[in-house]
Amino acid sequence: MTIYLDVIWALNLFFDSLLLYLTAIFLKREVKLARLFAGGFIGSLIILLSFTPLNVYTSHPISKFLFSIVMVLIAFGYKRLTFFFKALMTLYVSTFLIGGALMGTHYFIQYDSELTTRVLMTSVKGFGDPISWLFVFIGFPVAWHFSRKNIESMEMTKIQFDQIVKVTVKIDNETLTLKGLVDSGNQLYDPLSKLPVMFVSIKNQLDTISGIIRKLADDPDALINGSGELPEEWQNRLRIIPTRVIGQEHQLIIAVKPESILIEHNGTQYLCEKGLVSFTIKQLSSEDAFQCIVHPKMLTGQKHQTDTVKVS
Repeated sequence: MTIYLDVIWALNLFFDSLLLYLTAIFLKREVKLARLFAGGFIGSLIILLSFTPLNVYTSHPISKFLFSIVMVLIAFGYKRLTFFFKALMTLYVSTFLIGGALMGTHYFIQYDSELTTRVLMTSVKGFGDPISWLFVFIGFPVAWHFSRKNIESMEMTKIQFDQIVKVTVKIDNETLTLKGLVDSGNQLYDPLSKLPVMFVSIKNQLDTISGIIRKLADDPDALINGSGELPEEWQNRLRIIPTRVIGQEHQLIIAVKPESILIEHNGTQYLCEKGLVSFTIKQLSSEDAFQCIVHPKMLTGQKHQTDTVKVS
């Protein structure tokens, strides 16, 4: 029998990459195609190794589990344990979902009279294989719990994703494009001008952002105390705003007034001409799902309909 190993390997590379892509869709994560195919390539190596003496090791469930770990690390990276574990579990959910659908479709359209006869004879003579029944009794509750937990996790991710917006901030001839989370709990206003305040993290843009903004984010206390200096044109933008945080009664933060804040959500753009931005070098999202926290008042500005298409 002739085995076309290159075709089998190519199919597995394609399917493994698609499973990683499906995982990214479930988790609402942006992943480069190169990383998806790199992860799929690692998974497809099991097929190539199965025709070598290493097949004894690579066919073991532990080896397959280790391969899936490497696939997830290459495709999604590692930010924290929950970030990685959620991606790994969602990959298995995607795999079982697609595999179960294919098997169910196959057995639905196929009819084997000899197989049906054998099943009926087994039912008449006894209750079936006790090991199979044990597997069903133990495996079904585990699979049900596993699926329920992951579906709940994906629903929470979807709820958060629905609150994610695209934010474009223009300030001093510099344009920042960020992902923002609309947080109804953010009710911070400048007490004098009553302008809403947005928090922006520049942790991932330290190499490309201007030195003035880095100074605002890195050492705001020096500017508040008067030991730091900024260009004269920036001093007119500065606002010192009192705020409250857990564990501290009062805290002062520095915010600046940009030229404009453009927020895009569900194909609609909101132009916020009256708003303030407070920069920080701290990461606002542990999974880097967003880089700024948007004040809900900023979505009440002038609307501009766009021609963008939303892909879900």
